[in-house]
Amino acid sequence: MPAGVWVLGGVSLLMDVSSEMIHSLLPLFMVTVLGAGAFAVGLIEGLAEATALIVKVFSGALSDWLGRRKALALAGYALGALSKPLFALAGSTGLVLAARLLDRVGKGVRGAPRDALIADLAPAPMRGAAFGLRQSLDTVGAFLGPLLAVGLMLLWDGDFRAVFWVAVVPGGLAVALLLFGLHEPGPVEAPRRAHPLRRESLRRFGGAYWWVVGLGAVFTLARFSEAFLVLRAQQGGVPVALVPLVMVAMNVVYAATAYPFGRLSDRVDHGRLLALGLVVLIAADLVLAVDRHWAVVLAGVALWGVHMGITQGLLATMVAATAPPELRGTAFGVFNLVAGVAMLLASVIAGLLWDRFGAAATFLAGALFSALALGVLAGRPSGRGRRSTTDC
Repeated sequence: MPAGVWVLGGVSLLMDVSSEMIHSLLPLFMVTVLGAGAFAVGLIEGLAEATALIVKVFSGALSDWLGRRKALALAGYALGALSKPLFALAGSTGLVLAARLLDRVGKGVRGAPRDALIADLAPAPMRGAAFGLRQSLDTVGAFLGPLLAVGLMLLWDGDFRAVFWVAVVPGGLAVALLLFGLHEPGPVEAPRRAHPLRRESLRRFGGAYWWVVGLGAVFTLARFSEAFLVLRAQQGGVPVALVPLVMVAMNVVYAATAYPFGRLSDRVDHGRLLALGLVVLIAADLVLAVDRHWAVVLAGVALWGVHMGITQGLLATMVAATAPPELRGTAFGVFNLVAGVAMLLASVIAGLLWDRFGAAATFLAGALFSALALGVLAGRPSGRGRRSTTDC
């Protein structure tokens, strides 16, 4: 595995420790301290995640235009680190929204160049493993962050703001590691330099790529913000200081499964793996809908983590396999633009259903969208979604 992939994984780990220390507590902070409702939580989460995914299209295209990725990724991680103090200072949902948007703009700026960097660094036969490794390391950070949050909440008697201040430290370390630890490969030489977002460039993406984009949008509709997992755990009577352990459980499972399934995606049919991921997500939604007891919620959250481990690196691998090498940044950006719109819709719908009909309706709707995605996948054109053996 190229050393640069390990560095990018380490950067993701540190930034996720920082982000998840905050995000695992943020829904509870908004509801219990700022007095927000589930709809407000869903709207803020949806806007934030959609912003990140929409920004990716422009940062990815810019990285293709420049032929360089590291500087944009570094700028994105720096924005994420700078957003962290705002959460500690927030006295209203308006400032929380501003902080989340700045944080997610940073994620959007870094996301597509980082993914394109991994595709540039990793040879085609091990690209699925490379994406899986980065995702696993990222997810290690995603469960270490909530663990730290729980420990500090217990130590400091539920002081949300003090925990948010501590989260500033690993964010700064992530920026330093990327700045000094990664040597960027030489720029990809395009046969002719053209604006990545112009019509003639977009025409170079074939039907296989656009099918992956459409499928990714349906997947995103089926999987709304994980903030609702935290709220479901709170309904089960879990003490506020211990609720982040729900995200720890999900991310432990996610981290344990992302790399093995990433390696598996280099060897088996992609469509079958995606179908398996959707079946697991349907099971997770049904379990979470049936009861709010903490043991039932924990089982549903674990299934949610398996779904993430199966599908997230796989979709990235499929984008890389179906896009021209010199337009990979744009390809990841467009993919995430479409997914961003779907994420906004999914989170807003989830919040509305939660407020009007209860938590069970939210998770049942997720199961319904998952079944729709499974139907779309079953009707995929012959030859698409299969393992790629060429660096196309």
